[in-house]
Amino acid sequence: MTNEKFDQVVLQYQRLVYTICFQMVRDHFEAQNLTQDTFLSAYTHIGSCREEDLKPWLARIAANKARDYLKSAYARRVQLEDEDSPERPDTPEDSPDNRYIAAEGEQIIRDKIYSLKEPYLQVSVQFFLQEKSVAEIARALGRPPKTVQTQIYRARLMLREMLKEAKT
Repeated sequence: MTNEKFDQVVLQYQRLVYTICFQMVRDHFEAQNLTQDTFLSAYTHIGSCREEDLKPWLARIAANKARDYLKSAYARRVQLEDEDSPERPDTPEDSPDNRYIAAEGEQIIRDKIYSLKEPYLQVSVQFFLQEKSVAEIARALGRPPKTVQTQIYRARLMLREMLKEAKT
């Protein structure tokens, strides 16, 4: 098999291989490493597989790589350390940088909500920030539920427009 043909195989099956690895190890970064290991192993042993059997062959290699990783002393040690230190982020989305960015975004939205004028201010604070239901807001403000729904809808449109303007 030529290098160009193998590149096409990688492009065609990389998502399948990654998914198999991720479903078994439940770690984004380790699944990426195992995906690379799978294709490296496949490349070195490509002569032992017929082209029509590539998909199940790659899936079997990926599953075996993931099983080997899970059986390894390193994986068991890392899993134990994770259980002992819950402050360690489990996913890339929970990294300190991403948490800071999310908090900053929440503050921007909060500021935009508080900049709204009545009748949208109280409705927005209760709905978006305090997470109250339409019925609760209607009772608290003495307004019909349909009016509150309309005000939430309009407030959402205003907030969306304000956020678009802030980006530019």
